[in-house]
Amino acid sequence: MKQRTLAILKPDCIEAKVTGKVLDKILAAGFQIAGMKLVRMDEETAGAFYAVHRERPFYRDLVNFMSSSQCIPMVLEKEDAVEDFRKLIGGTDPAEAADATIRKEFASSKQNNIVHGSDSPENAEVEIGFFFSDAELISTG
Repeated sequence: MKQRTLAILKPDCIEAKVTGKVLDKILAAGFQIAGMKLVRMDEETAGAFYAVHRERPFYRDLVNFMSSSQCIPMVLEKEDAVEDFRKLIGGTDPAEAADATIRKEFASSKQNNIVHGSDSPENAEVEIGFFFSDAELISTG
């Protein structure tokens, strides 16, 4: 059965002009796009999205980074989407990410790591609902 996950191409991805290359890797890995949009989160919206990290030392920097420019949230579909996307993007720190992963190839730091991916099916559902209504999503069959 197909599963959905949320991906966000972060401001550093757009600013580095590697959005197309990252999308190519996502599509080549068998993901289908059920929804996608270009947004500019303000600090309040970014803070609400990353509220789970509110007590972490990096929270303020993360909110500032995510509200610094445009980003592209998208809903991806495939079997085992959450787990497969986490493998495709690699570890948070690009210096430690596996070879051929998105973060290894394109990210510059642990904070500026190009892409967000949901970490569980339950969180994927919540995160998708943060950015998309059901009417904005298509079934990819």
